[in-house]
Order: sequence, then C-alpha cells, then structure tokens
Amino acid sequence: MTLENAELTTEQVLRRDIPWETYMTTKLISGTDLQLLRRYDKMAERFKSQLLDDDGPAYIHVFVTILRDIFKDETVEYVLALIDEILTANPRRAKLFHGSAFSNEDTYEPFLRLLSKGNWFIQEKSCKILSLIVSARQSAQNGVDASNSKSKHNSTEDVLKSLVEWLCTQLRKPSHPSRSIPSAINCLATLLKEPVVRRSFVQADGVKLLVPLISPASTQQSIQLLYETCLCVWLLSYFEPAIEYLATSRALPRLIEVVKGSTKEKVVRVIILTLRNLLVKGTFGAQMVDLDVLQHVQNLKAQAWSDEILRVLLTILDTSNDARTLAVACYDLSQFIQCHPAGRVIVADLKAKERVMKLLNHDAAEVTKNALLCIQRLFLGAKYASFLQA
Repeated sequence: MTLENAELTTEQVLRRDIPWETYMTTKLISGTDLQLLRRYDKMAERFKSQLLDDDGPAYIHVFVTILRDIFKDETVEYVLALIDEILTANPRRAKLFHGSAFSNEDTYEPFLRLLSKGNWFIQEKSCKILSLIVSARQSAQNGVDASNSKSKHNSTEDVLKSLVEWLCTQLRKPSHPSRSIPSAINCLATLLKEPVVRRSFVQADGVKLLVPLISPASTQQSIQLLYETCLCVWLLSYFEPAIEYLATSRALPRLIEVVKGSTKEKVVRVIILTLRNLLVKGTFGAQMVDLDVLQHVQNLKAQAWSDEILRVLLTILDTSNDARTLAVACYDLSQFIQCHPAGRVIVADLKAKERVMKLLNHDAAEVTKNALLCIQRLFLGAKYASFLQA
C-alpha cells in the first residue's frame, strides 16, 4: 500500500469545491441528488444539523450512492469527510444508515471496498465509518421483520469478519507509520462487544497483537492508545477462547506494570475491571498473588482520585450509540451519586442531569430504566437509594 494522501486532514478535504453539476450532466447523480447536495454542501454546522434532523435518510442515501458510483479519489475523500463530520458531531446518526431507504441495498459494500484502496485517508475514514454504522445496526433493526433481519445478519457477519481481517493486518503491518495502529485499536474498541468480532479476532490470532501495546504511556496520544487497548482486553476478558490466549501471554504482568505507574483513572479503572474478570479464570488468581496484586490494589484505594472517571462517563453519554454501554454509564453515575458523600453535588455541577434526561425516551428499556434510576437518585438523594434499588 502507498502512503498517498497519508497526511490529509478532514478540514483540508472539506475546503474543496466538488463539481456536483458535472456529475449530474454525466448522469452519475440525479437532479434530486444535486438539489440535496446544493442545499447541504458548505453550509453552517447548525444548518446542516437541521437538514439531517428533517431529512437525514435522504442525505445519507445520496452520500452512499456517490461512494458506490463515483470513483474519483478527490470526490470519494470529500464524501467520506462529510460523513465523518456527521458521525463525529453525533455518533447516533449512524442509525440513519439502517433506514428504509437502504432496505434493498448493501449499505456496507462501498466502505468495505474502499478499505482495499491504496489511499490512507480513504482507508482510515472508511474503517471508522464502517465500524460505527455496523455497531448501530442492532437497535435500528428492532422493528425489522424476521426474514429481512436474517439476511441482514448474515451479510453483517461477513462484513465484520472482513473488517477484523483488515484491522489485524494494520496491527501486523501498518499502512501508516503513526496512525494505522491507533485507528485499528479505536475501531476494535468499538467492535469487540460483538460476539462474531471476538471469535474472528481470536481466530485471526489477534490477541497477541494487543499485548505489546500494553505499556506505560506518557503523551496524551499514547495514553489514549493504551486506554483503548486495555478496553479491548477487558472486552475480550468476557470471552473464554480469548482468555486462553491471554493466559499464555505476558498480558497480566504488563497490565500490573501499567497499574503501578499510571495516574490516568480511566486506564486504571478498565484494568481493574479486567483483573476482576480474570481473577476466577484458570491460573490467573495464582499469578496475581505472585505479582502482588493485592498490595497494588491497596495502594490504589489509598490514592485521592479526581472526578475524571465521571467525565469519561459523561463523554460516553454524549457519544455512544450502544444501548448496553449507555445503560451501564447511567448505572455507574447512579452508584456514584449513592455512594459518594458529595455525589449529587458533583454530578449536578458536571451538567450530567441534562444528558441523562435525554435518555429517558431511549428505544431500549434497559437504558430508560437506568436513566430513570439515575435521575431519581439525583433528585431524591441517597436516603431513598435502597428503596429505589428494589
């Protein structure tokens, strides 16, 4: 693969002027498509957001159609940058790719095909977008009839397997010297909650590719990579075949080494959650004794932690489109409110109430239930916690 356009940024790409009229003249887009593009392109963020609220499926359909039918790199990059801009601003818009407008089309195909292009910008954006829209499919398909759901599921499984193969290739032999590995880990952290992804990742011998990345970090970029790597290991710690791989690697000593030296709460938290899962598996308990884990945990308990974990939870509430993740974040917030002496005040100061309130109308019952519990604890106080728990 080449490093053509390797350092392009989304901002640079979006400054281009694309000749949409020419594409209509050559019948690569329709008159209706042109009208939609003229209305949307180069407009203010607030105006674009309103258009997506009003007619989101139509715009997403135009973008996917262009990626399917037009092969000029400059235009493909531009449309990918537009989609990336949409999903970065609001990841929940990934559900728009699963609407009735795509009932007879393979939404994933254009992005999957673009993964094999020798242009890093196109590869990176396609991977990120594909990961988000595949992950968003579950709640979006709740209302789909069984036969349609079956066919969608089968094609989705193939897509996920292909995506895992591409991600493992990036971890083994990066296309880009500094961005391939962070991009691949970022996507895996999104995808590894899927059983088929866990299976495919283990079968592709991917677990051992994570272990070297578990090492103390110093820069903000390396801390984020470390956190997302540990997040991947935590997700794999729920999957027995992956645990077998972890047991024969240096994963555990490396996790302990990071815990000893890390001051980042989100890193420490996810490692502790991983250790809790592994404790009762195979020989991990004995290994933890040998590595003096108990003493390290006692040291952690004695530290004065800030409210940064809370900030991570709020980021999840703002960005996640996964029902289980949102439900757990709401539950964790409600636990903090109940257990911390100043929990209600801290959570209120961080403007968490507004974020949680928005989830009271979520499609998933699990999310609304935990959002309601969180709001009740925020308003009523710890005094009623045991009653609410029941």
